[in-house]
Amino acid sequence: MVKNTVLYVLGLAGIVLFSCNNNTTGGAAAKDSLTSTSDTLAGQPSWALLPFTKLDSVNPVLAPGNASFMCPVRKQNVLWEEKDVFNPAVAVRNDSLFLLYRAQDKVGKPAGTSRIGLAASTDGVHFTRMPAPVLYPDNDAYKKYEWEGGCEDPRVVEDSAGTYYMTYTAFDGKQARLFVATSTDLVHWKKYGCVFAKAYNGKYMNVWSKSGSIVSNYSSDGKITAVKINGKYWMYWGDKYIWAATSDDLINWAPVEKAQGDTTKDEITSYGVDVTKLKPVIKYRPGKFDNDLVESGPPAILTPNGIVLLYNGRNLPATGDKSLVEGTYTSCQILLDKADPTHTVDRMNDYFMKPDKPYELTGQVNQVCFIEGLAKFKNKWWLYYGTADSKIAVTVKVVDK
Repeated sequence: MVKNTVLYVLGLAGIVLFSCNNNTTGGAAAKDSLTSTSDTLAGQPSWALLPFTKLDSVNPVLAPGNASFMCPVRKQNVLWEEKDVFNPAVAVRNDSLFLLYRAQDKVGKPAGTSRIGLAASTDGVHFTRMPAPVLYPDNDAYKKYEWEGGCEDPRVVEDSAGTYYMTYTAFDGKQARLFVATSTDLVHWKKYGCVFAKAYNGKYMNVWSKSGSIVSNYSSDGKITAVKINGKYWMYWGDKYIWAATSDDLINWAPVEKAQGDTTKDEITSYGVDVTKLKPVIKYRPGKFDNDLVESGPPAILTPNGIVLLYNGRNLPATGDKSLVEGTYTSCQILLDKADPTHTVDRMNDYFMKPDKPYELTGQVNQVCFIEGLAKFKNKWWLYYGTADSKIAVTVKVVDK
């Protein structure tokens, strides 16, 4: 839900945010409900971040808008978030919560050019957005990788000095590449290009790569700060398998390859380029709701029990969960070893959220709850997700004392 035509000054680098005749959905009389899998929570592991409650009274919290933006590539005004808004990252700054969300226009190919917008909230549910995107394809060194598919699906973390690092997908219409950009204020971003460009003489530069989830500490003041394990930053990435990568600086990343002599055969042998040397961390599971695809969600959480990664799974009922329809995206969690972030300690057997609301069942892509933004804010965990690749909703959990 978004406030109507109201000036919203947050002192964010002197930037003034305006609402833009945004759609609103829901009503105060609606009842918030536990996710449809609440009956399975009793059997879930104690390390999992649960339970979450969908805020039905306000969902979806963000819908397409009619803001106009002068596209530097097209050299004309476009309604940059007219078609769909979805898959947001989250940051907490100056007592406000910010969504950095993917927005699509109706003119770009293959399904509308994507740009990253910024919206702010003081309560987690009512958002006011900037009238122009903050990260987008431009006439720069990265245009050939970002045009005209765009900049997609961000995740955002900070370093100890307060610089923000955004991993996002650069899509040229055919090939997805995991890119990174930095900012000190969430508004002005500097692009660095493909995270794998310098690793192994660039051999993974053209691998299909996306969904960069960096292992982080989630502090009580809302900051999501990247942390080193064994002297390295760690990131989970990929959207068929989930693989890992390490970095010294949060900009240049090296995919984790199998140990010398490891001849394990994987189902995936080609991913645009040869990936047989990559070490799978999380695989899809035959017979289950995540039998067709697994994909990282928000930045992974470093906890006393290990690394908790919330992830997305896609189902094909012919070989998966026959109770879910074709292509259903659900949400799950896995616990990884903080001494060896490639080693699985435990994994939930059931999803904790599935699409069951009209705006989750029908949209650009039907039957989708896609989790991507997580933050501690006002004594709650706020988990934001894309609904049917069309809108943004939120589900919450009270922070354990």
